[in-house]
Amino acid sequence: MDLSTCYQKVPSVVGRRIEDEVILVPIGRNIGDLQNIYTLNEVAACVWEAIDGNRTLAEVVDVIIQEFDVDRQRAEKDTLEFTGQLVEIGGIAPIKSKTAASLVA
Repeated sequence: MDLSTCYQKVPSVVGRRIEDEVILVPIGRNIGDLQNIYTLNEVAACVWEAIDGNRTLAEVVDVIIQEFDVDRQRAEKDTLEFTGQLVEIGGIAPIKSKTAASLVA
């Protein structure tokens, strides 16, 4: 995983903003199992919303830096860590290049 990669959301995970929280629900799993529902903090929600299939992770980091009082090194570390978790739960998938992303969009 590196900062030059673009990611897109996977349709099997639905994200919804409810008041001030963003909740991720994997579709097709037992919704009654609360371990499959993820509540995101403010920074994680910003990362989730910035991942659009067009931005690289470096561009997502730029969004985080603009929104929050954080240095680049910390923003990169946190973004890479969280996107790794999103990949693990099947919430996002990499797009090979920005050209590929523009073909998908």
